[in-house]
Amino acid sequence: MKPDFFIVGAPKSGTSSLCVYLDQHPSICMATDKEPDFFGSDLQGKRRATTLEDYLKLFPCSPDLLWGEGSTWYLFSKCAAREIYQHNPQAKIIIMLRNPIDFVYALHSQVVYVADEDITDFEQALHAEPDRKQGRRIPAGCTQPESLLYTEAARFTEQVKQYFDVFGREAVLVIIYDDFKRDTAGVYRQTLQFLQVDPTFQANLQIVNPNKKIRSHLLNTLWRRPPRLVQNVLRSLLPFALRRLIRRRVRSLNMQHEPRNPMPPHVYRRLQQHFAPEVEHLSTLLGRDLRSWTTDTESV
Repeated sequence: MKPDFFIVGAPKSGTSSLCVYLDQHPSICMATDKEPDFFGSDLQGKRRATTLEDYLKLFPCSPDLLWGEGSTWYLFSKCAAREIYQHNPQAKIIIMLRNPIDFVYALHSQVVYVADEDITDFEQALHAEPDRKQGRRIPAGCTQPESLLYTEAARFTEQVKQYFDVFGREAVLVIIYDDFKRDTAGVYRQTLQFLQVDPTFQANLQIVNPNKKIRSHLLNTLWRRPPRLVQNVLRSLLPFALRRLIRRRVRSLNMQHEPRNPMPPHVYRRLQQHFAPEVEHLSTLLGRDLRSWTTDTESV
């Protein structure tokens, strides 16, 4: 058996919600790990499975169900589309996209939260991108170096075109996050129709993965990547269940759900100018006018 469909990205564009909603459908079974990151041999991030056998173990699914997974960096990868096709030429691809300005801002917030980013100021993180393309200024222990290439990751046109070229347009569903947010139920039905399962099923469409902010970045780093000596001592003194309980408690106390602060207007205007050509190309590729993404005056 092989996965039947892949939600390949983009990150921070509603993919976690869609995976949760699809997993509720009686004809669909999602991987136990939302992002196995098995394909994309050019990506530097940590893989949940390194062999095909281990990868397929992430799908405790009946063979009569549709199997799916949602590794969001497959879209950024220059190899993943071809590798997925070689694994299953009949696979269906789902791509979720959002305004690239919103995307880069949300992505920065996320990588700060997971302690992959040590530059908490968004504008300064953008300035660091040229160095990071050269492999410099990557934080120690960063699990997904690609996630620090903010504007590079938002080059959606060439990423989407790659999947169109490999799988054919009829096998690729592109979902715009604005539509998903405005009419979640309608887009969910559209997705079920694309996957050729019962579109009348009604899922619990609650909000998944809201923006998270850290109270203490030092505590966040220590919680996520404690020194090896500390890990060894804790493992020798505390049983796994108690360690897990403590970790969850620390995470809960150090995390708060709240909207991001508005982007500084001068940064917003600069990103509008930067992404205007990209949005023009994407509009042409998708046959949909998305230019409001770079002409609206209100910052995110």
